[in-house]
Amino acid sequence: MALRVLWKRMAHALDRFHQLAFSPKYLLYTNIGISVGLSMVGDTMEQSYERFIGELPGWNRTRTVRMGISGLTVGLVCHYWYKHLDYLFPKRTYRVVVIKILLDQFICSPFYIAVFFLTMAVLEDNTWEELQQEIRDKALVLYAAEWTVWPLAQFINFLLIKPQYRVFYDNTISLGYDIYTSQVKYRKKPEPREDS
Repeated sequence: MALRVLWKRMAHALDRFHQLAFSPKYLLYTNIGISVGLSMVGDTMEQSYERFIGELPGWNRTRTVRMGISGLTVGLVCHYWYKHLDYLFPKRTYRVVVIKILLDQFICSPFYIAVFFLTMAVLEDNTWEELQQEIRDKALVLYAAEWTVWPLAQFINFLLIKPQYRVFYDNTISLGYDIYTSQVKYRKKPEPREDS
């Protein structure tokens, strides 16, 4: 009997937390928290793999924190982007969903990638030239990956997911993409070969 009461109390507390977290008053904070957390988890998973194959000697906490901070800036972008799209296109018809997907891919994705690299450049104290070079070397790779993952994911997001859960859904799907983003961001350039 006591276990049933405890379970009901816990379920009630979780429901109350859910209602507050996804309410208009706290949604921005929830979205940012989810974005930061999952960006850090994605980087930690990528670093675990890199340690497993011998590319990293140990966990780089600074790198994980930086990826988390990039999640903060990107979480802000996603939160306001989805709100703006839903304001401009409130319906859930197939036509509207396709328009949102195209706008997302052609406007938000390049902006999102630029914000990511800009955030990381500031955190790493890179020069403007280093930022430009990194964007030239890596942004197109990430943008191509965006086209393989996000059109279908956003079709589901814009058609089926309630607006307050869009960033949560986005970040859940993005966990795999965050792992890939971390890999692309921190991959080492191949050493130039010496011809003998």
